[in-house]
Amino acid sequence: MNRAPPSVWRRPVHFFAFGLGSGAVPWAPGTFGTLAAIPFYWLMSELPLNWYLILVAVSFVVGIWLCDRTSRDLGVHDHSGIVWDEFVGYWITMAAVPFSWEAALWGFILFRIFDVFKPWPIRWADRRVAGGFGIMIDDVLAGIYAWSTMHLWLWLH
Repeated sequence: MNRAPPSVWRRPVHFFAFGLGSGAVPWAPGTFGTLAAIPFYWLMSELPLNWYLILVAVSFVVGIWLCDRTSRDLGVHDHSGIVWDEFVGYWITMAAVPFSWEAALWGFILFRIFDVFKPWPIRWADRRVAGGFGIMIDDVLAGIYAWSTMHLWLWLH
């Protein structure tokens, strides 16, 4: 069971690392973090692709710092409630995907599958890369796998 520290509600860095509080749910925080990323994708999907990608890249770089700082403060590497990485991984999944609720749902499902099952090299990165970059990179890779699958599906249909 996920036990979110009280600092999530007092420290802005922890609040953001915990996905604006979505990672504080007691069970399946990664799933709830991904769900919380969907409304932001809805808003971001209106941006030109280059601005969307810049926003995702900035979110990734900031996420390295957020996740590293929060994990150090909590004394736990990759606390289950740290879900900023799920936000970024989902946004990668949905890059250049025209918004529809069906696409948002399929992207959610695909991202969660790759994030949970962690095919190579995702599992390798999850186990061997430390710090904030380590917390972020496995979800970035899961997002790339899910993005590739989404675009293959869109191309075929």
